[in-house]
Amino acid sequence: MTDTPTAPDTPLDGLSCHSGAERMEASARAAGNAEMLDAFARDYPQGPHDKPQSMCPAFGSLRVGLRMRRVATVLSGSACCVYGLTFVSHFYGARRSVGYVPFNSETLVTGKLFEDIREAVHQLADPARYDAVVVTNLCVPTASGVPLKLLPKEIDGVRIIGIDVPGFGVPTHAEAKDVLAGAMLRYARTEVEAGPVQAPASGKADRPTVALLGEMFPADPMMIGAMLAPMGLAAGPVVPCREWRELYAALDCGVAAAIHPFYTAAIREFQAAGRPVIGSAPVGHDGTAAWLSALGDAFGLPAARVAAAQNAFLPAIRAALSAKPIHGTVTLSGYEGSELLVARLLIESGARVPYVGTACARTPWSEPDRAWLEAQGVKVTYRASLEDDLAAMEAVRPDLAIGTTPVVQRAKEMGIPALYFTNLISARPLMGPAGAGSLAEVVNAAIGNKDRMARMRAFFEGVGAEDTAGVWEGAPNLRPEFRAQNLKKLEKKARAAKAEEMI
Repeated sequence: MTDTPTAPDTPLDGLSCHSGAERMEASARAAGNAEMLDAFARDYPQGPHDKPQSMCPAFGSLRVGLRMRRVATVLSGSACCVYGLTFVSHFYGARRSVGYVPFNSETLVTGKLFEDIREAVHQLADPARYDAVVVTNLCVPTASGVPLKLLPKEIDGVRIIGIDVPGFGVPTHAEAKDVLAGAMLRYARTEVEAGPVQAPASGKADRPTVALLGEMFPADPMMIGAMLAPMGLAAGPVVPCREWRELYAALDCGVAAAIHPFYTAAIREFQAAGRPVIGSAPVGHDGTAAWLSALGDAFGLPAARVAAAQNAFLPAIRAALSAKPIHGTVTLSGYEGSELLVARLLIESGARVPYVGTACARTPWSEPDRAWLEAQGVKVTYRASLEDDLAAMEAVRPDLAIGTTPVVQRAKEMGIPALYFTNLISARPLMGPAGAGSLAEVVNAAIGNKDRMARMRAFFEGVGAEDTAGVWEGAPNLRPEFRAQNLKKLEKKARAAKAEEMI
């Protein structure tokens, strides 16, 4: 008897990553993945736009797997997608190979792809090398119903974890990190419930711990640990973890802190383990005071111990903020999930921040930050589209725009200084006294470039833009009749689609 899946009833011939989100989702539901897509919709509710406006979301889960020791990663998807994901993962410093199970229309439709994946997993599952093997379905295998849940749960002691991360179901790469982190925590939690597990390599903490949800600058967990010490607490592992045994230590915490508030699947596993969860983070003076207080309430600590921690660090944070003020107006947007925290720090440093956009969804764990920001007059936009971010920047015309690559590009075209959020802002310490002055130098330096940006814009004035960009000896041949003809074709196609909907 075999557990090979049967081919779904939907026609898969010709289905590709270019088939469009609606067709891919319809095919996935017909192939038996409706429950999974409904769960994605609950965990990661979408906004006004129905697709990611950043990189492929699977990059997030791929990055989590590649950062873990003794974990092998296998992708199942179209070759072009796998190439792009492996390229960008190595660009960001991955030092390990990414496994790939290729397919064609025949192996996809007949179920042979699943057999190939299972064979690959058996070949990889070497307990001397790996604690776990992660297999990720990309868009086409998910839409086709390739059932990774039928893979064995473990082979020779190596855990097998199958996840689906389709672009038509998971909105951002940040939330895809949660897909894998939640799946690993769920697996680890069942192991803990079944009996004794390995202790973490660093040993068991002698104080109650706080697990930290969200990838952070390496110094931030250490800074948080220092702030917790006067309360008799210790910083636990950071989730996503770097090795399997840290998952057990994370689940063994007293409280989980959702530093990045979009880890809904991971939060669900902590709650299932009976661990309370708090939001926000120890960022700036007000954020640190409120976070330490919330942590004391969650642990049921005496007020004196909370006050001891606050008194030990709040004056230093206030002094650091005063020593490095930021003067200017800043608009802020990104897709990392920490945008609200950075905005708080900018405002406490003296900056005016009228707009914050985040590609992530609104959750209960970001409410303290949203409420604080809106009390300061900030417009907070969740699931912000590129159009939202550009409209805010163009309306405000700030001294500095912090955002994604296309926002930075548009800002520089307008002569506005700009910084790429992911590489230049989120890759800095944010917590406690160390974070209080960390943004001022780079932000003030960028604001100071405003005159230089104006000179550069003036220098290139007159070279054209978009399809007339460049230096022309004569007028460019635009052929507006071609544009008019194509516009008519597009309008005709739109009318036909509308008429088809009404039938």
